[in-house]
Amino acid sequence: MYANHSTGFLDQAKLFFGKKSALPRLILINVVIFVVGYLAHLVLWLYKADGGTGIPMLTDWLAVPSSLDRLWLKPWTLFTYMFFHEDFFHLLFNMITLYFGGTIFLRYLNERQLIWTYLTGGLAGAVFYIVAYNFFPVFLEAKPFAIALGASASVLSVMIAVATYVPRYKVNLLFLGPVRLQYLAVFFILLDIFSIKSDNPGGHIAHLGGAAWGILYAFVLRNGKDLYPSFRRKRLRVKHSKSTGERKGRPLTDDEYNKKKREEQQQIDQILDKISRSGYDSLTEKEKAILFSNSRK
Repeated sequence: MYANHSTGFLDQAKLFFGKKSALPRLILINVVIFVVGYLAHLVLWLYKADGGTGIPMLTDWLAVPSSLDRLWLKPWTLFTYMFFHEDFFHLLFNMITLYFGGTIFLRYLNERQLIWTYLTGGLAGAVFYIVAYNFFPVFLEAKPFAIALGASASVLSVMIAVATYVPRYKVNLLFLGPVRLQYLAVFFILLDIFSIKSDNPGGHIAHLGGAAWGILYAFVLRNGKDLYPSFRRKRLRVKHSKSTGERKGRPLTDDEYNKKKREEQQQIDQILDKISRSGYDSLTEKEKAILFSNSRK
């Protein structure tokens, strides 16, 4: 029995990570960087070559510093910090949350939007962290050597973005039952606000930066405008009438495209509400096909 469960889990993991999709790739990048970082730290430690600053060499190279003087010398850390973890449980919690939030995110939005939300949410978290440590007097003593690392701001940005975009979406939580996503988002934000006076104030401030970006992006998107650039141009196949040569078909305008997306969104919302009330088996074949098609976009 145990072997069957293990095999089932491994098969599901292989299927998930075998997909050419943004979500498993983001998770894999974080996991690979963690493993490489751990092995690099181990080798440096064995050779007593890990620097004398108290901060491991690789961490000092990839984590974002709060000091503007140090940031000027290592600007790439604004992006590398959001993929780098030192603690296994920090990585595990972030990746579970990313999987959970990213799966819901991709039911409504696309992979391009997921990647951009992860990156810009992480960048917003770094900006909040740096501004706070250079503005508030309570952080002035820690500013010269403080650093931030981890995907938490990026992950929270994804979670809060989808919670703002579809606030009525329900998730089943252990011991609590169905809970709207908007309430879960409020809980995460309040938890970070009330945790600022803990032993990791910079991390919680960075989380709030990611959350702020998630709210802003989803709010603008709900109003019909996508803040993210698109680098892929779809070729329009144009047909011509044999008799007149008149062109049939044209690219959708922004208003037409946004209207179409809103109509599709309303249809998906109705299907998900039906699932929450009566279960997946209550769907018609057409509704299942629509849901499956949307999940693959």
